[in-house]
Amino acid sequence: MYRFPTNDPPRQTAFPIDPAGYAFIGAGAFITAVFALLSAATPTVVFMILTLFVCFFFRDPDRLVPLDETAVVSPADGKVIGIAPTSESPFGPGNWIRISVFMSIFNVHVNRVPYGGRIDSIDYFPGKFVSANLDKASSDNERNAILLTTPSGVRIGWVQIAGLIARRIICRIQEGDSVEKGQRFGVICFGSRLDTYLPATVMVAVAVGDRVHAGTTVIARMP
Repeated sequence: MYRFPTNDPPRQTAFPIDPAGYAFIGAGAFITAVFALLSAATPTVVFMILTLFVCFFFRDPDRLVPLDETAVVSPADGKVIGIAPTSESPFGPGNWIRISVFMSIFNVHVNRVPYGGRIDSIDYFPGKFVSANLDKASSDNERNAILLTTPSGVRIGWVQIAGLIARRIICRIQEGDSVEKGQRFGVICFGSRLDTYLPATVMVAVAVGDRVHAGTTVIARMP
């Protein structure tokens, strides 16, 4: 069974758009209008198409979240590009399983909480902007690391990672917040990656190459 997160109800619009896109859409619409008033047909069409693409990029569809208490959901839309055990993470040493999801510019870029609990820490790391599908992006790129403790005391972390084009990471939750599985928490603008760090005891439910959807696709199950 599935439900909407209780603290993040469905949007009451036919085509929800994340607020981060309003400025980009407004700028594109303004430039399109200026060229239209100047009767410059080609620039008008070009900027109109770009404005429509920005609307498409910042789309924010509602998502149903699985009720299964053991399910860990994907925090991002995109393609699974890596699943690997690791002893290193932005949250300190430990036995982790890292699941990496790459978001192309055609994916929804609104990020969602993978599991419910309390936010322990949020740490921002400045860095480079190499392509987010490269493994070194996890340690070299600009990123925002979020650590959560579940009601049963298990630590889960995830990291928003900027990419080659992305230049803005947005996180709308704070340390101490109680969050629900599947609720919206942020967005990364224009192509990026998200790594999820789970205890080594989880049962991974996806494979490299799988397409996943934030808040809906189960990427692992807690023991």
